Amino acid sequence: MRNLWLITGLGNPGINYSKTRHNIGFRVIDRISEKYNIQLSEKDLYMIGKGVIEGNDCILLKPLTYMNRSGLAVHKALKKNNFLPAESLSNLIVIQDDLDLDTGIIKIRLNGSSGGHRGIESIIQETGTNDFVRVKIGIGRDRGLATEKFVLSCFSVSEQDIIKNAIINGACAVVDIIVSGLVKAMNRYNKRPVASPLNE
Repeated sequence: MRNLWLITGLGNPGINYSKTRHNIGFRVIDRISEKYNIQLSEKDLYMIGKGVIEGNDCILLKPLTYMNRSGLAVHKALKKNNFLPAESLSNLIVIQDDLDLDTGIIKIRLNGSSGGHRGIESIIQETGTNDFVRVKIGIGRDRGLATEKFVLSCFSVSEQDIIKNAIINGACAVVDIIVSGLVKAMNRYNKRPVASPLNE
């Protein structure tokens, strides 16, 4: 029996939010969906698609509950696909934006606190564990703008190429976790400067 992975990108549904900093997780899921021809369809609390990534059975998920209630959708998907009950969710990968990383920087982390991210906080609360993999993508920070407004702002023109590469590299990082293992992926991606995409 092959391993089953649940890959969740965090964001807010709706065209008004689609290009905002908070929606980088959704955009990485879209990249993976396109590359591996995994079609997503709406099912109650989420967009979901099942497929195969480099020989591994995977589920792609985009919560439709808005960021602060992401855990409701993730918990339902985990339960429906027999990930729960479990003390560890090592086969859950969550792609999130991160204010504390420079724009485009990628950091992979296993477990730990939410770091103030409401989507991660909701997942921890609903699942009862913080033991899952996060792929963090830096969105920078504007100290002169309230956090709530900044995360819902769009990337500047000067950031567009950086973000394009970050989305591609974020998708590659997810695949690398699945194929090569967490440790190798962390060594390869953590705080690596944005470089040429690994897989065009």
